[in-house]
Amino acid sequence: MKLEAIASSLKITRITSHVLQCDMPEELGYSQQYYSKRTAHIVEVETDQGITGWGECFGPGNVALANKAIVEKVIQPLVLGMDPMDRDVIWHRVYNLLRDHGQKGMPLQSLSGVDIALWDIAGKVTGQPIHKLIGGAHRSHVRSYGYGMMLKRESTADHVARFVDEAAAIRDMGFAATKMKIGLGAKDDVKLAEAVRRGVGEDFDFMADANHAYTTSDAFYVGRALDELGAFWFEEPIAPEDLDGYRELRAGLKVNISGGEAEFNRWGWRALLESRGLDIAQPEVCALGGITEYLRVLALCHAHFTPVFNHVWGSAIAVATNLHLLAAMPPMPGGLFPREPWLEFDTTENRFRDHLLAEPLDIQGQVKRNDGLIAVPTGPGLGVEPDRGFIEAYEIEG
Repeated sequence: MKLEAIASSLKITRITSHVLQCDMPEELGYSQQYYSKRTAHIVEVETDQGITGWGECFGPGNVALANKAIVEKVIQPLVLGMDPMDRDVIWHRVYNLLRDHGQKGMPLQSLSGVDIALWDIAGKVTGQPIHKLIGGAHRSHVRSYGYGMMLKRESTADHVARFVDEAAAIRDMGFAATKMKIGLGAKDDVKLAEAVRRGVGEDFDFMADANHAYTTSDAFYVGRALDELGAFWFEEPIAPEDLDGYRELRAGLKVNISGGEAEFNRWGWRALLESRGLDIAQPEVCALGGITEYLRVLALCHAHFTPVFNHVWGSAIAVATNLHLLAAMPPMPGGLFPREPWLEFDTTENRFRDHLLAEPLDIQGQVKRNDGLIAVPTGPGLGVEPDRGFIEAYEIEG
């Protein structure tokens, strides 16, 4: 059957959420909690022509199980029988019917995974990678920053010693920059930042992620130390709802203020960008509404002359999705030597990223072998396929 005939006759026949979970080698933490299990929420959209698309929903643990119910029990009945090529029609149908029950949060996370899978289907139907469907690749390879330096149940002194070594190790892996977690408390967090600067040396970018742990006052205390240390950005220093606080921090600190992973859809992002509180935007495609809505958010960010460094968390599906988005992202503001967007990469153990695919992306191997460069997938759709045996081995009931 010709592609045109397939495209005109496709119908969505089933949507399945696969929630994967495993024990981690060690407990890790950030400013809000410690965790010892890793979760990934993979969405599979099937069609009557045997073409299947894959997506991913942001959200760990019980959040993933709740989102599975939204995907299968709420969204699936709304879109069964629809043409998966009608991505924007499907997006607005689902959003409009769920609007009374939440314009942010878990309904949008659930819609995100379905939408990404529809883009995967569209690429497979047309024989094009997702970055081609968006409009083409500005770059065939991207660089990445490695984050680590997670919090543990140990003393500040032990954190400091470990952060020096971990920061140096990530630099030596070939990453373009590194990012640390903070959240022990303002004074102790300054010690952690000083340790990372010692670890990477003076001429290597590092960033600090607070996961909205501070009041504005404490954020200024830590931010001034980050100014002196030459940090590249200060991520989510305060609660995402505190737009006035973000604006005050951006006006009063030299370090770039970044955030946005907890914001959803074009309307939430419009308010965030108009508040003028961000130097760097960090949209999360697996949460804000999928690729369809991400492209609108990206346009808003560029309309406000705000550079974008995507937030990336999750499995190999999320990583592959973001590689396409980074390839298709125009430089902002442009010029001969623009700062190129980086892929965010978690350097801690993640089997759902490293072993999920039939043909692994091998990000760390590419970084080491290719002078820090990672190839953007070129196959149809996402250009990757999960190993169904792997999914069956780690899938949990919910």
